[in-house]
Amino acid sequence: MRKTLSALATALLVAACAHQPMLLRVEPTAAQLDAAQRVGLDAAQLGPLLNKPLYLMQPAELGRFLAWQQLDQPELRRRIAALARKNIGQPYELFLLGEFPYETYDTQPLFSLAKSDCVVFAEHTYAMALSASWEEFFWMLQRIRYRDGVIGTATRNHYTEADWNIANNWLVQDVTAALGAPTLPYHQRIDRQAFLLKQFKIQRDIPVQPFDDVYIAKQDVAAIEAQLQDGDFVNVISGRGGNYYASHVGLIVTGADGSRRLLHSAEPQVREETLQGFIARMAERDAGQAGQTKAALAGFKFLRLNESPQVPPMAPQPRPARPF
Repeated sequence: MRKTLSALATALLVAACAHQPMLLRVEPTAAQLDAAQRVGLDAAQLGPLLNKPLYLMQPAELGRFLAWQQLDQPELRRRIAALARKNIGQPYELFLLGEFPYETYDTQPLFSLAKSDCVVFAEHTYAMALSASWEEFFWMLQRIRYRDGVIGTATRNHYTEADWNIANNWLVQDVTAALGAPTLPYHQRIDRQAFLLKQFKIQRDIPVQPFDDVYIAKQDVAAIEAQLQDGDFVNVISGRGGNYYASHVGLIVTGADGSRRLLHSAEPQVREETLQGFIARMAERDAGQAGQTKAALAGFKFLRLNESPQVPPMAPQPRPARPF
């Protein structure tokens, strides 16, 4: 009986393995080893880092890897694509964004290498690509995530179009209207005061901001996607009944066949797929939700990665106010 069970277990293990992709170990090249030596890494340290996904690294490991990556991929766009792909498979968790333990309004942490949501994934990838150490990465992350780099729930870039895109125009520039495809206008009413009070019980006196923007309809993307470049920032625009907003974000990478691909964090994990494949997948989802009140894919905004981003200085972090 034991032999039968053992044979069955072995057969099941072999069958399971047959459906798993074989991960080939990457061996560093001579050029990569030379770059490693320049940042104080030896072959015994570089090899494991090359074969470990970013989301399994510890902060000290990531710091060493980023220093090496600056030399191995000196061109920013290629470095962004390489880092983004090294995080494929990272588990997804919605709303993985917060100020804990600096503040306690939101219990999510200031950083998590192990998991991401769509915004966290994009911010981490940009910050890593612009950094050569853990300390620089963590500083850069705050510069991207918060207005003037001032850490706080109220200073976080909550609204993609009205906050994140504008605050980070030193990093990416909106080229949606310049790509040559027809654009469609949409309007938002940004009520930060109501949002902060409802979501976090934070009281701030902030006037309502009317905000107008444009996007390219999903059916018109194929005509312009060849113009997109590695590292460009994508806003996925969704909605219905005239109420449109950026429901998701991701990064553009170029496939080996020249196709433009969306690399993004979405349930259940970070993935890479063609833009047209993403559009087709969303069409299936929206068809299945027909008759419901859920938002449907409408189109996209595209923001071009600046060739040589000049990082603005951080504003001073103010001393927290005391309660009365």
